[in-house]
Amino acid sequence: MTELKCVVQQYAWGKLGTKSLAAKFAARGRPDDFCINGTDPYAELWMGTHPNGPSMLKGMGASSLADHIAKKPDMLGEDCQKVFGDQLPYLFKVLSVNKALSIQAHPDKKHAEKLHAERPEVYKDANHKPEMAIALTEFEGLCGFRPLSQIQANLKAVPQLTEAIGKDLVEALLKSTKDNYGPALKNVFTALMNCPKDALNNSLTSLKSEIDKKTCLTGTERLFQRLWYNFPGDVGCFVIYFLNLLVLKPGEAMFLGPNRPHAYLSGDCIECMACSDNVVRAGLTPKLIDVPTLCEMLIYHCPDDDKVEETFKFKAVSDSDNSAVYNAPVPDFSVAKLTAKKGAAMFKFPPRKSASIVIVTDCHEEEGGIYSAFSNDGQEYVKEAMIKKGLVLFLESNQSLEMTASENEDIEAYQAFC
Repeated sequence: MTELKCVVQQYAWGKLGTKSLAAKFAARGRPDDFCINGTDPYAELWMGTHPNGPSMLKGMGASSLADHIAKKPDMLGEDCQKVFGDQLPYLFKVLSVNKALSIQAHPDKKHAEKLHAERPEVYKDANHKPEMAIALTEFEGLCGFRPLSQIQANLKAVPQLTEAIGKDLVEALLKSTKDNYGPALKNVFTALMNCPKDALNNSLTSLKSEIDKKTCLTGTERLFQRLWYNFPGDVGCFVIYFLNLLVLKPGEAMFLGPNRPHAYLSGDCIECMACSDNVVRAGLTPKLIDVPTLCEMLIYHCPDDDKVEETFKFKAVSDSDNSAVYNAPVPDFSVAKLTAKKGAAMFKFPPRKSASIVIVTDCHEEEGGIYSAFSNDGQEYVKEAMIKKGLVLFLESNQSLEMTASENEDIEAYQAFC
């Protein structure tokens, strides 16, 4: 088992200074070479082997986790190697979101291979990018199309949407039922994404003026104002009338599968994804919006009115007294939440069949706790090393991790594995 030193990404949408959990974890995990600047944005802490932010091994010179795995690839685990070869198949992150990320979707594996072959300068790898977000603080995100009744109600209540889309297309969707709405929804969304810039800006400006005059706003109207502040005139300010707004409490999760439109809006989360950077954007960004690709790839599915949370949220399932697993519906990754109770005896967590990465997200500020690790033959690798927030560990397949909390506070950690 090895302690990791991990990269912090300073994207503009990140939280500032010590408000960012990504930065605070990095500062605790890298006290010798990382210092938080209170006015800088800190967006993501990367844990893994991605070349844009590779993790390094502590106390082993300049050796990277990727090099460490390359020297002994069987540490990944036999089942993992059979499917993914000698590469770590996931990227583990902490995200701290101050303002909205782009509304986006990710291609499935076959589509990613096609896009990469045709336009490698835009789609830089051939892998899919399913994602899972687990809230550390209250976390807001957009995910998937709203129920049909909500979209129809929004089209009736916001005439500026009809201005941007076209009356005939809107009428066709308003007349649609749960049995036949798919083509009409696709036509409406495609027309919105292709609305000429001047016409789009006029319609958005009209809606903003109307909302600003109100004294009582809906949740979607408040979100419109927030997004307009950072992205005035952006089509994403209209897209929110089509997508579900989800608010996750700490410990709740959502899975973002291929071809699902989504965006993170605010809060801190643990994120795990397939090791890829393929993104097709739909708005709230100055970057390329690939409208033809986006509109063809999306899943135009509306959940029933009472099935939104059931469709997009999911909960962890206990696999021991102190471990619960968020099982992603893909083979690339799952995430376990590990808890060692305060004042209790040592907790031994289940070994994983693949290599895993663990980050400690909560423990007593001063007393922390201790951890040790064992190989699958019972040999002790580490004994009574200190635990602190931001501690990141890499475990080989089948290694067992043990933790003992202080008398005053539980230890909470998250573990990514294949």
